[in-house]
Amino acid sequence: MRKITPFLWFDDKAEEAANFYVSIFRNSKIVNISRYGEAGSEVTGKKQGSVMTVTFELEGQPFVALNGGPDFTFSHAVSFAVGCKTQREIDELWEKLSAGGEKEDCGWLKDKYGVSWQIDPEAIGEMIADADPARADRVMRAMLQMKKIDIAALKKAFGEDKAA
Repeated sequence: MRKITPFLWFDDKAEEAANFYVSIFRNSKIVNISRYGEAGSEVTGKKQGSVMTVTFELEGQPFVALNGGPDFTFSHAVSFAVGCKTQREIDELWEKLSAGGEKEDCGWLKDKYGVSWQIDPEAIGEMIADADPARADRVMRAMLQMKKIDIAALKKAFGEDKAA
């Protein structure tokens, strides 16, 4: 187990959400499903034998999804950034993850479970932190005009001589 594992709190859709995510990312799998026993059922009100947690991996990163009840929901305060090598990868993840959710600005989306994702080219960090402030500003201005990220438009804003 890694030292840090994202733990996602769902009302009652942990298994459904984990299966959804695993179906989208290639190097992914469900690792384990645990169920509520008598003690957990008494405390949470969840039915004994129902899914409590689902441990899963996305691209080798472990996650745990918990059916913890309606007390907490997701917000933009936490999101998962996915670095993509190609426009095709951005397009595919953007469409699949946003299905039933919301497409937002600057490569952000909220999936149908309310989890926020950032679908970006791997080089975006280098581009917006470039030593040339004018170049970095052009990339930022271009990105602020987008919903789904367009790598070609970012490269054009960045300048052909150092395109990522």
